[in-house]
Amino acid sequence: MTTDIRRPAGQRLRRAAFAVLTAGLIAGLAPNSMHLTMAAVAAETGDAAAAGFDAARLNALADRLAADAEAGRIPGAVLAVERDGILVQQRAVGWRDRAAGAAMTDDAIFRLYSMTKPIVSAAALSLMEDGKLALAAPVSLYLPDFAQMQVGREVAGADGKPAVETTAAQRVMTVRDLMRHTSGLTYGVFGKSAIKSRYLAAGTHLWDHTNEGLAAKLAGLPLVAEPGTLWEYSRSTDLLGRVMEVAAGQPLDQIVRERVLEPLGMTETMFHVPEQLRGRVAGADPEAAFGNKVPELLDPAHPDAFLSGGGGMYGTTADYLRFLRMILNGGSLDGKRVLSPNSVQLMTADHLTPDINTGGLAHLGYGFGLGFAVRRGDDGAWPGSTGDLYWGGYAGTYFWIDPREKLLVVYMMQSVTQREPYRAIIRHGVYGAMTR
Repeated sequence: MTTDIRRPAGQRLRRAAFAVLTAGLIAGLAPNSMHLTMAAVAAETGDAAAAGFDAARLNALADRLAADAEAGRIPGAVLAVERDGILVQQRAVGWRDRAAGAAMTDDAIFRLYSMTKPIVSAAALSLMEDGKLALAAPVSLYLPDFAQMQVGREVAGADGKPAVETTAAQRVMTVRDLMRHTSGLTYGVFGKSAIKSRYLAAGTHLWDHTNEGLAAKLAGLPLVAEPGTLWEYSRSTDLLGRVMEVAAGQPLDQIVRERVLEPLGMTETMFHVPEQLRGRVAGADPEAAFGNKVPELLDPAHPDAFLSGGGGMYGTTADYLRFLRMILNGGSLDGKRVLSPNSVQLMTADHLTPDINTGGLAHLGYGFGLGFAVRRGDDGAWPGSTGDLYWGGYAGTYFWIDPREKLLVVYMMQSVTQREPYRAIIRHGVYGAMTR
């Protein structure tokens, strides 16, 4: 199957957008008005039917998002739905910057946060294909400071307060453990414990270090469990980024650019947003959970030295669709091969044993592959198919791939508190609009 962008549906979307733009220029519309009008290009009945969708129901989902943005429930969003190689819908709603009166546009740039992980993981698999990185290799092969790790256990201290008792790790942390989050590392923010508090005290959550500096901090902290025995969402992919730098002898951004972004034509996905593009970065609204203030998100005007493999990239909806097409297409797109079909098969397999689950962070019925959650069966907490893949980012971005249905969905938004509710809304809405 070919998943190249934009077959008949995409051609009509472009023609419709061009017609709207031309009409807007003739009528003297303000730029924001033109963007808002262009964003209203919706699913066409014939294209939707060809892809197995009810156009009215798919448009109703985007209309609901637009109404919610108008009501202030979300700032703005871009929703893209593609099936059978047909881009059925790519629609922007709401506001890129509500305070400035700037409407959301299809080419808005979003903070990807944890949607960085699959891209970096694909680059890691590319290094493996070239023999520069080994999945089963100990992390200490690349970072010797990880040769003698300690596993922590929370105990009652002499003063009755929680303390940490450590013993030497009996298992080796591997590159596979980093990619599937069974390394024993932690983020320190999901639940509370004396061990997790040490990670926060060490500043692993800050962005004031380089990749090398973060690795040095992590090497001196106790693990929350023996490597390979527990799924714990963590700094694993950040550490993977440092491992990749050592293995390739290049900085992470260069590795990712050369091995994934450039071959796929993802020209607007990056770790650092150049000044000329910063006006297109989507913003967030004030949120009650932050005291009705705008949440503190990555600031593209102040690029960090830290190239976070777990959450440091920015990108557009169209670019991320290209990445997903490559995965769905077995590793290639537009004649450019990023990964072999076998590497994609490895990446999209469930790498957790039956006795290891994601502790509820991934939805019921999902295991974890090399970079994203993998559905284990048709039963689950929400619509989908065996083998479907998904993940999202801290600030509200979200995607999934359903290989059985040849379905790709990208939802871009910048709202921390509304990320989970709207992921469910999008899932139910998209599958609810399918006719076959």
